[in-house]
Amino acid sequence: MSRQDPTRCEACGCERLTREEDVLDTWFSSALWPFSTMGWPDRNAEDLGYWYPTTVLVTGYDIIFFWVARMIFSGMEHMKREPFGTVFIHGLVRDDKGRKMSKSLGNGIDPLEMAEQFGADALRFNLITGNSPGNDMRFYVEKCEAMRNFANKIWNASRFVMMNLTIDKVCLPEKLEREDKWILSKLNTLIREVTDNMDAFELGVASAKIYDFIWDTYCDWYIELTKSRLNGEDHEARLAAENVLCYVLLRLLELLHPFMPFITEEIWQALPHEGDFLICAKWPEYSESLCFPEDEVAMEAVKDAISAVRGRRAEMNVPPGKKAQIIIATEQGNIYREGGHFIARMAYASEVTVTDAPPAELDGMVTVVTHGANLYMPLKELVDLDKERERIAKELEKARENLNRLAAKLANESFVSRAPEAVVNAEREKLEKAKILIEKLEESAAAMGGLA
Repeated sequence: MSRQDPTRCEACGCERLTREEDVLDTWFSSALWPFSTMGWPDRNAEDLGYWYPTTVLVTGYDIIFFWVARMIFSGMEHMKREPFGTVFIHGLVRDDKGRKMSKSLGNGIDPLEMAEQFGADALRFNLITGNSPGNDMRFYVEKCEAMRNFANKIWNASRFVMMNLTIDKVCLPEKLEREDKWILSKLNTLIREVTDNMDAFELGVASAKIYDFIWDTYCDWYIELTKSRLNGEDHEARLAAENVLCYVLLRLLELLHPFMPFITEEIWQALPHEGDFLICAKWPEYSESLCFPEDEVAMEAVKDAISAVRGRRAEMNVPPGKKAQIIIATEQGNIYREGGHFIARMAYASEVTVTDAPPAELDGMVTVVTHGANLYMPLKELVDLDKERERIAKELEKARENLNRLAAKLANESFVSRAPEAVVNAEREKLEKAKILIEKLEESAAAMGGLA
């Protein structure tokens, strides 16, 4: 009997496969990354001397043991010091039902498709906002859509600024209006808070603050506040508005750039700026010279008055074209007198009168209360009394029918005893809301009935 050849397979006679002896486990291989990519084992390599150790490692919590721990003991063994100073641990991105994304479930999201549909900046901002260190987050396509709308908001606001720019260099004017001091002071606070949040790795908080400031403070308020100066004949006032508008926008783009790099770079390049690229620009810094607390408080009071009047007009279905006199009773008269032109224009007033006492005759007046003042508007100037009485009567009739239906349902012993407790409680809640609505409508009806 012939002896078997050890290099051949006994079953088929083919050459045997030999196990590779020079193998490194994938996690041990990746554990060498902090130094093996920069010239190691040559300890005198330039890149190694400059970049090792790194400052921050960003990773998910699911591979702390597999990767982070191995990098630390590999660095300590081969380089005799830790590979990084800080480990920032983030959560996992899950689907909208909270499940881990996997091929078997087919619930994964293709980031390239999302970027193609909504833009890479919108996708990035979606993953950052509302996120907190170490916690998982759910991915909603609808949120990508909202972030795309935010990008559109920035783009449109920037277009408005560029369309109104006549300057080729941005320099804050010596004479600042109250609204200028307000926005600069608010921006100064934003820079300080966002910088603190970034240093503490609170990326979700930082991005949310920038989002709110751009959407509300800058776009919805400051741009509107400057329109009269941009369209006016006072050249000096126009230039001041242009400089502040552009200065604030540049600082906002610098704050937003880490989160939305593409749109911010594109807009920044189109504005008057210093330097070649936004990515190389200096991070904004807090400055005591741009703190204007008194002007900030004053403008917030004016804003509150405008918002309160707008809210009351919306409740009464009064269109913007329907203007009415506004009487402001307050102990802070100077604030409202200086901001009277803003209130007149943005709260749709035909005339603004500031006094230290309410009108002698309050019948027929709509009252709006803010933290710093009481505002009064003649009802006759706001609505067609006959149509308003008719509208209130119809709503009151409908509300009473709804109340009777809910009361009859809850009086039905069979429904109360058999329906789930949550359903019964929900119906009781509806009943209370219906009662409150009827009370308000009856008060309105009484007030309308007292007017000639």
